Amino acid sequence: MKTHQTIATALLCLTLSLTSAAEDHLKISIKTDGDRKTVNIGDELFTAYNYKDTAKPYLYPIIGPTGANMTRHFPMKKDVEGEAEDHPHHTSFWFAHGGVNGVDFWHAKKNAVTVVTTSVAPAHPPKRAHLSTANLWLNVVNETIANVGTNYGFGVLEDGSRVIDYRTFISPSKGTPSLLFADTKEGTMAIRLAPQLRLKGEVATGKALNSEGDKDAKVWGKRAKWVAYWGVIDGKTCGVAIFDHPTNLRHPTWWHARDYGLVAANPFGISDFEKKKRGTGDYTIKAGETLALRYRFVFFVGTAEQADIAGKYDQWVKETTEAE
Repeated sequence: MKTHQTIATALLCLTLSLTSAAEDHLKISIKTDGDRKTVNIGDELFTAYNYKDTAKPYLYPIIGPTGANMTRHFPMKKDVEGEAEDHPHHTSFWFAHGGVNGVDFWHAKKNAVTVVTTSVAPAHPPKRAHLSTANLWLNVVNETIANVGTNYGFGVLEDGSRVIDYRTFISPSKGTPSLLFADTKEGTMAIRLAPQLRLKGEVATGKALNSEGDKDAKVWGKRAKWVAYWGVIDGKTCGVAIFDHPTNLRHPTWWHARDYGLVAANPFGISDFEKKKRGTGDYTIKAGETLALRYRFVFFVGTAEQADIAGKYDQWVKETTEAE
C-alpha cells in the first residue's frame, strides 16, 4: 500500500510541477527597462511601452505567437532588409489623430505630446497583466488641451493567440471648453505591420479580410467590426486582427487600412472614406464629457479563417458586455 501511495504521491507532485511550469510559461509580467516598460510572457519578450523622448507613446516591438516581429522596425531601427522607410510617424502601435483643436498629433514632431505613466498594475498570472497610463496632449505653445487616460491589457488566449486590449478615455483639460476631432483620414488607433504582412511590396505575402467580407485593398475606407491581415514570416503563416467594440463612437468604424501595411480604426474621417462634405465626421467633446474608445488586437497563427477571427470577435464582445 505504501508503495502505491508513494507512486501516487510522486505522480501528483509531477503533475503539479508540470502544471506550474505551464503556468509560468504563460505568466505575463511588466517590468521597468530603462526608459520603457517591458511586457514578458514567461521569459520571452512580448512587447514594450515606449513613452520617453518621443512625440507620442507607442508599443514596440510586438512579438507574435510564432516568434516573429509583427510590426515594422522603422523608424526605431533603420536599414532593415525588406522594410520601406516611409511615414516615419508610423511608430509600430500607437493612438493619435491628425486634427485635435487644430493640432496634428498624427504627424507629431518630438515633444508634441507629454506622457506621464502614473501606475503599473500587478500581473495576474497566468494569462493577464495591465498597464495604466495618464497622458497630456499639448498644443503648439505647450498648453495642455486634453487629458487622456489609457489602459493596456496583455493576455494569451486558449489557442496561443496573443492579445493587446486598448481602452482610452479622452476629455478636455481644465480651461479647454471643448475638443474638436477633425474629419480626416489621418488617424487614429493604428498599427504599422511587418513588411511581409503588406499586400504589396518587395517581400509582401499579405492578405486582408474584414467582418463584411471585403478583401485585400478593398478593406480601405469600409466600415467593419474587425479587420485582419496575415502572411508568411520566416516560413510560418501568422497575422493580426483589430477589433472595434460595439460601444465605440460610430461603430462599426471606418478603416484607414492601406496595402502598404498601415491599419487604423478611424471613426472621424467620413469625408475621405465616403467622399462626403468636409466636416461630416467632425466630433466635439465638451468640457465635462469623456470620449471612451475600446479596441482589441489579436496576434494569431494561420489565416483569419483558421484562427476563427470572427468567433474571437463575438467571444470578446460577449465577455466584455457581461463584465460591464
